[in-house]
Amino acid sequence: MTSSSSPSQDAQSFAQNYPEGLRADALMEEDVAWSHEIDGERDGEQFDRSERAALRRVAGLSTELEDVTEVEYRQLRLERVVLVGVWTTGTIQDADNSLAELAALAETAGALVLDGVVQRRDKPDAATYIGSGKAYELRDIVVETGADTVICDGELSPGQLIHLEDVVKVKVIDRTALILDIFAQHAKSREGKAQVALAQMQYMLPRLRGWGQSLSRQMGGGKGGGLATRGPGETKIETDRRRIREKMAKMRREIADMKTGREIKRQERRRNKVPSVAIAGYTNAGKSSLLNRLTGAGVLVENALFATLDPTVRRAETPSGRLYTLADTVGFVRHLPHHLVEAFRSTMEEVGDSDLILHVVDGSHPAPEEQLAAVREVIRDVGATDVPEIVVINKADAADPLVLQRLMRIEKRSIAVSARTGQGIDELLALIDNDLPRPSVEIEVLVPYTHGKLVARAHTEGEVISEEHTPEGTLLKARVHEELAADLAPYVPAPAL
Repeated sequence: MTSSSSPSQDAQSFAQNYPEGLRADALMEEDVAWSHEIDGERDGEQFDRSERAALRRVAGLSTELEDVTEVEYRQLRLERVVLVGVWTTGTIQDADNSLAELAALAETAGALVLDGVVQRRDKPDAATYIGSGKAYELRDIVVETGADTVICDGELSPGQLIHLEDVVKVKVIDRTALILDIFAQHAKSREGKAQVALAQMQYMLPRLRGWGQSLSRQMGGGKGGGLATRGPGETKIETDRRRIREKMAKMRREIADMKTGREIKRQERRRNKVPSVAIAGYTNAGKSSLLNRLTGAGVLVENALFATLDPTVRRAETPSGRLYTLADTVGFVRHLPHHLVEAFRSTMEEVGDSDLILHVVDGSHPAPEEQLAAVREVIRDVGATDVPEIVVINKADAADPLVLQRLMRIEKRSIAVSARTGQGIDELLALIDNDLPRPSVEIEVLVPYTHGKLVARAHTEGEVISEEHTPEGTLLKARVHEELAADLAPYVPAPAL
């Protein structure tokens, strides 16, 4: 009677007879064959194993152009990239959405997306992110498409980066490096550039890689070299790390100085008792468009991720005439690199110090609930969980009505608007008016015309209920803060006898 061999025995015999480079790929093929042999008795785990045996191409990710002349022109200045993701949890739709977002990030950075693949795994491979067999398959895709860069949908460890790069033979970057690159392109102000530079240095520090002999080159301890100076000194990579740490320390001091300037402006607004509203939300959700619609600010609006990096603060007025400030903030994204959260903490304080957050979400996005969760995670990181929030579902004109209904049912304090058409903007303004903190003291005074500044302060800092001009002065009824109430107290009319 012939004995049937097990998969592990087959694998051992294969390892003895085939060259090293093909072993991983063949083992994957054998994994598929074994799962097909027992097709009638397959369970969930075996189904996962068969899925894991192939990189799955994601349809619709290629942004390669059709017109030859335009392709030739863009190839001169755009990197050609292949995207790769590891699907560990959730549905296949979640994995596709994540890679589609990575494609949008790559295009924003100026790359040309040639292909996108997803692999099913329990967790990313510790050595090459996708496993050695899949790494060789990825190399074939890179050769086939003519790509010069691979972008991984996750943050790779220094070891994963080096090992994967050694296999595919082209530059490999991860999602974090891509986002940092976009921030570097879009930063305009001195503070924005400093924050991005700090985040990039924090990211690069553990990933410095010595090439060839540079890793072992050492600097001796004596002057002029020669005898008695050849003791162990710093390696080239140690010198680079020390210089980066020194630059980071300098950058942190500069950012701290800039933070002081913004804090002075915020204290000025607080002293004038002007309420503040912060617009927060996922990148490209339409925050700047909403700011322009509410204030006519004329801020840059672009259909690109992270078009806004520097916070914009504008004055606005509620329907009842109350003044407040409206701040547009940097957009958030899933798995926002913690280096960026730290570097942009001073910028994000606009959210934490506000009286109300307008949380803008793209109603036409395939997964708006994920956007809401990602933004709330960052809001939690900057300590703004106690600030009241209105969920503003933007792009209602392009959204599925059923999705809008679902979101408004889940989010109790929400409103559907379109910053492009103006739909729902009046209702949003009324909500802001209702939710802004109101002055606590109601007062009725007769202010002489010689003290008109007090009347002006009541208009800017408080809420004027009625105003009447009499021969003796301005008869004013208003709700004001305690500080202004104390200044107006001398002008409270004496009670009639």
